[in-house]
Amino acid sequence: MKRENFGSRLGFLLVSAGCAIGIGNVWRFPYVAGQNGGGVFVLFYLLFLLCMGVPVLTMELAVGRAGRKSAVGAYRALEKPGSKWHVHGWFCILGCYLLMMYYTTVSGWMLSYFVKFATGTFTGMNADQVAGVFGDMLGNPGEMGFWMAVTVVAGFFICSRGLQNGLEKITKWMMAALLLLILVLAGHSLILPGAKEGLSFYLLPNFKRASEVGLGSVIMAAMNQSFFTLSLGIAAMEIFGSYMSEEHTLAGEAVRICGLDTLVALSAGLIIFPACFSFGVQPDAGPQLIFITLPNVFANMAGGRIWGMLFFLFMSAASFSTVIAVFENLLSSCMDNFGWSRRKASVINCIFVLIASLPCVLGYNVWSNLHIIGARDVLDSEDFLVSNLLLPLGSLVYLLFCVSKWGWGYDKYLAEANNGAGLKMPGANWAKIYFRYVLPVLILVILIQGLIG
Repeated sequence: MKRENFGSRLGFLLVSAGCAIGIGNVWRFPYVAGQNGGGVFVLFYLLFLLCMGVPVLTMELAVGRAGRKSAVGAYRALEKPGSKWHVHGWFCILGCYLLMMYYTTVSGWMLSYFVKFATGTFTGMNADQVAGVFGDMLGNPGEMGFWMAVTVVAGFFICSRGLQNGLEKITKWMMAALLLLILVLAGHSLILPGAKEGLSFYLLPNFKRASEVGLGSVIMAAMNQSFFTLSLGIAAMEIFGSYMSEEHTLAGEAVRICGLDTLVALSAGLIIFPACFSFGVQPDAGPQLIFITLPNVFANMAGGRIWGMLFFLFMSAASFSTVIAVFENLLSSCMDNFGWSRRKASVINCIFVLIASLPCVLGYNVWSNLHIIGARDVLDSEDFLVSNLLLPLGSLVYLLFCVSKWGWGYDKYLAEANNGAGLKMPGANWAKIYFRYVLPVLILVILIQGLIG
């Protein structure tokens, strides 16, 4: 079967960035920044993104581009005879399925809130009533199941149309809409009264405020966020490396992907923090910031119904871009490993993901007493396995495969990463030492901290 390719470099960049851009950017980044003192957190986030995120991203893309297959096949093509690195490829597929088992539900929440604002659900509500809307949605398996199913069916329908005619074409339009919504929403937030205080909190580093939280905690939170924002470790990005051309270096493409990803994350903060300070809302509201705190802000804002609708359209586009990108990974894996057609892979995976996503939907109502890992509910247990185990452990495997003599090897990785025109990965001895000895320790710190935290 002939390997599909992107129709353009722009398509590769937008689809890859769309995979990285998701709930971690538009939901998690703002509330974690708010909880960790704002500007100092953002400063360390950018620093860790450059010294951790970009290098590991180039490694995952390098395995994909050199192997020209999804994770299992790419490992097999590059590993030494008799070695078992390809086993990690199967864990990557498991990680993508596990991620979609709860991510589709949360993406459905975004879509549900877009419809609620569009139909005027929040008009005239007080704070308790706004908070009640979220609780009512969680308690209604029919509503949550419907929006989850819409997300899954729409995602696989798009991917079934092929890489260029489905995923690439839709993502180009969706990312264009996403960037337009950012301009409109951020522009509106910046002219609100009190926006200046919100911007100061968000963008100006204040080490006194950070020390009140605990500078060590702020640095660790920034390191975690910069690492998880790119969805590295489960081959979600590797698959797009397998489709890309050899015209451009991987370092240059990785920086561009990180740049788009960071633009959306920072813009989410530009939308949220000025609005919070304008209406006297604490910026450290935590996970409820998006579904309870901000709807309250919109409910009390002139034209709030329209602004709320546009905000959750932005949120829906950001989360759905990740959904269809990961779906493409699942389809490619089935086509590569089992020889299925794209249509057959789409139908079987659609049915499987619909069924596998039901425990997360039911975990807030029918199965609300079910706790899988410790006191965690279904969604939190699934997220714990992906975020705290499979992502950091998978990234460590990719890293060791690329830099150790037992794997593909540092010289072969570097040659692949620097193949083409553009920004090159440094070939100096210090870079080799950093990649082999320092970067693995940093990822181990994230893994251990996530497991015991």
